[in-house]
Amino acid sequence: MRISKKTDYALRALFTLVENYGRGPIPIRELARRNDVPKRFLEQIVLDLKRQGWVDSLPGVRGGIRLAKPPSKITMGEVVRHFDGIIAPIECVSTSGYKRCSQEPMCRFRRVFLDARNYVTKLMDGATLESVARGLPVAEKEVFAPGFVGGEGI
Repeated sequence: MRISKKTDYALRALFTLVENYGRGPIPIRELARRNDVPKRFLEQIVLDLKRQGWVDSLPGVRGGIRLAKPPSKITMGEVVRHFDGIIAPIECVSTSGYKRCSQEPMCRFRRVFLDARNYVTKLMDGATLESVARGLPVAEKEVFAPGFVGGEGI
């Protein structure tokens, strides 16, 4: 599964807003700077986040962007689906981007992709912004953990 830059930037902004939840809005310029996101692109993303009811904005000198919903009420699955459309690794196991394949009646490897979709969907839909924000960042040694087999090209 790969996510788009738009989803990546939306998640960065949302997690910064989670860190600041209950302490007032963050100016869009500051939100862009802290997340290394082009301000104009972030403005478009914020409009999209507003339409979903996840953030709101306050005008004025002390204005900015803040979460409109508690972080426990927004999941990573919702955000990824909103911006990227699907979580499934291939179209023939997607509930929203489904496309019939001529090999479906005899395909064996499709089962692995279906299992992967189900696992990732369950993980993402259970990952609220609140619960994820309580976790620690991933350390490089975790990505290249000894004993991990088949990591080439991931």
